[in-house]
Amino acid sequence: MFAESEEVALARRLLSGDRTAFDRFVELFQRKLFHYVYMMCGHREDAEEVAQETLLKMFEHFDQLREPERVKPWAFTIARNVCHMKRRKSIFAPEEEISLDDLMPQFRESGDRRKLEIADWSRLPDDEAIRREVRVTLEQVIRELPDIYKSVLLLRDVEELTTEETAEVLGVSADVVKTRLHRARLLVRNKIDKHLLHSVGAR
Repeated sequence: MFAESEEVALARRLLSGDRTAFDRFVELFQRKLFHYVYMMCGHREDAEEVAQETLLKMFEHFDQLREPERVKPWAFTIARNVCHMKRRKSIFAPEEEISLDDLMPQFRESGDRRKLEIADWSRLPDDEAIRREVRVTLEQVIRELPDIYKSVLLLRDVEELTTEETAEVLGVSADVVKTRLHRARLLVRNKIDKHLLHSVGAR
């Protein structure tokens, strides 16, 4: 039998009227929500407001949480909706989305065959500065993804929701989540590969 997560345990305590769980619950979810909406919104000012508004909405409607074990997907569903509303009126909202064509894998001709351009990660120097550079690039790449791919990648790979929980948050089927996640990972890998190919070639 799996041990109950801290989020679920805290949700149960709050639903039972235990106010002592409030501070820890806020501390735990504020960090998770901020990271998610920061990557979705792209600007700290928006992310701080969205995280705070999400927490307020959660507590306003906490009695509607019928199943404590669903607290995490419930929280991210609220965060996603608040973030979308914020982006519609935010001065930071992008004027246009980056085209999928800009993110698709690149091919090079090799005789009569076309080969996918993939960087050889093993050639990178074992250097903390390089690893830090890749992490920064990864965050930027995720921010530039179209929302349908960015959201599924953040929920599954960053926040570690299950496929079923992610489907619940996004209002799609599990199969759609799997398809979008696969595409999102390919898009991110392609962008990172381009960066690494350039980095390795410059050294």
